[in-house]
Amino acid sequence: MDTIPRETALQLCAEIREENRGKWYKFAHLQCWGCMTYAKGNPDKMCLSSPEGYSGCNLINKRYAQRSGE
Repeated sequence: MDTIPRETALQLCAEIREENRGKWYKFAHLQCWGCMTYAKGNPDKMCLSSPEGYSGCNLINKRYAQRSGE
C-alpha cells in the first residue's frame, strides 16, 4: 500500500465515520467508535496514523484504493 497523504486520510476517515454514524450493527461503526474513543480526537492516536504513512486503517485503505483505481 502506498503512503496516503495525511489530509486525504483524514478526509476519508471523516466520510467513513459519517456513513456509519448510528449503524451500531455494522462492524465498521464499531471499529470507528473504538478508534475515536481511544484517540479522543487526536489524529496522531487514530488507527490511520501508522508509521508507514497514514495507511493503518483497513477502511481507509480500501476507500483510497477504490478512488485511486488500484
